Amino acid sequence: MNAATWKPLFRYFIFLLMAALMALLAWQIREIFQPLLVAGLMSYLLSPLVHLLQDRTHLPRRAAGNVIFFSALAVLVILLVTALPLAFSELQGLANDINASLNRLQIVLEQPYEIVGVKVFLGALLPGLRSTLGGVFTPHADETLLFLQNTSRGFLWFLVVLVSTYYLLTDWEDLREWFFGLAPTQERHSLHLLYTELHAIWMGYLNGQMRLIFVLSIIYTLAWSAIGLPGALILGPLAGLLNLLPEVGPFFAAALAVLLAWLEGSTFLPLDNLWFAALTLGLYFLLNNIKTIWLQPRILGQSVLLHEGVVFVAIVTAVILWGVLGVLLVVPALASLFEIGRYLRARLLGLEPYDASAAVDVKTGRLTRGKVDE
Repeated sequence: MNAATWKPLFRYFIFLLMAALMALLAWQIREIFQPLLVAGLMSYLLSPLVHLLQDRTHLPRRAAGNVIFFSALAVLVILLVTALPLAFSELQGLANDINASLNRLQIVLEQPYEIVGVKVFLGALLPGLRSTLGGVFTPHADETLLFLQNTSRGFLWFLVVLVSTYYLLTDWEDLREWFFGLAPTQERHSLHLLYTELHAIWMGYLNGQMRLIFVLSIIYTLAWSAIGLPGALILGPLAGLLNLLPEVGPFFAAALAVLLAWLEGSTFLPLDNLWFAALTLGLYFLLNNIKTIWLQPRILGQSVLLHEGVVFVAIVTAVILWGVLGVLLVVPALASLFEIGRYLRARLLGLEPYDASAAVDVKTGRLTRGKVDE
């Protein structure tokens, strides 16, 4: 039977069958989606550098992608080689300090305490706690095998992310044109315009994140300088940059600031170091909540043309359901879904999604005078 002679009912049956098979396949390989999302995020973050290098040097996409990818990989390797030994050294020092503190606490607890006429001996409490912790952190044979298995799987997924990022950076234009080539000829122009809108949304979101980092860097620097936190000029921009890693970044920024406040104290406030550390944490908690509730939704909402209330609800939902990766992607993904929904609505109503006057705004990268709103 020739495909051109298929009856409409048979075509619908084949389409539903293919959709069901694709859904079944997607379910079977669902574990690969998160590494591919990470690869897409990495290529998305590096893509502006590729375009910048192309504009400055007129290199082909593949050559510019190679330069940026291997440069980023070299920076990553250098950071790992230099930062990991330092981190292990700091952790070892912290462990020694904790152990010394526990030894001093042990001496104090060996003295009996009298509570309501009853003598209480707490000397055995600390050794029991140490024994419990030692049992938790001492690996058994089966746990070692499980650790090795998880490490091997993690390394393989890391390779998937690495290779996928490379090909997305170097071959994205060819992949995009291949995808457009699957559509009927009369649909390709509209799909190109839809892609222009989606690309502008994601680039606008990236610009919004950069603006948010800049604003937060200034706010944290001024606030911590006002209370005399040592190193505020460095900690402020670092806290703003760490905001790019949702949940994890703010935690490390707070921990670093509080630790420094506890160890060094204020440069001019007459406060005990412990109280100054509490003040530093409280101030950071206040600023972080202002950022979460008002500043972040406002800046990111403006960057993708979404209401700040929608952005706030989307971010909170992503925190609860999907974690760090979801928080990073939910805002531009939601804006993209709205744009795709508008496109499909126009098609279902028999309208052209973009009229003949559709043009690309040079400043924003988005279409102007081209959307059909009826």
